[in-house]
Amino acid sequence: MKSSAILKGLQISPQKARLVADMVRGQPAGKALEILRFTQKKAALPIRKCLESAIANAENNEGADVDALVVEKIMIDTGAVLKRFAARAKGRGSRILKRTSHITITVAEI
Repeated sequence: MKSSAILKGLQISPQKARLVADMVRGQPAGKALEILRFTQKKAALPIRKCLESAIANAENNEGADVDALVVEKIMIDTGAVLKRFAARAKGRGSRILKRTSHITITVAEI
């Protein structure tokens, strides 16, 4: 039985979030939470919260055993891009792209 959680509009680039997601993909849920707890990346905290939500969804909605859960799928998709401008020389402006991410985590029982 599968259960998932979605986090949309996270203010971090998908490239940076995928570095953290690759560490926990395919891991048992308890081990994945420990990895995220001690990871020194900005994306680790929101991914950990989303994983905890997916585990709670599996436990409460599906009646799954928490110890038997595995991170089956974790996807980091591109969200909306905020476009800003910074001043440059000779009165010009350069574009700054502030990227956002959508995180989808699916946990399944072994």
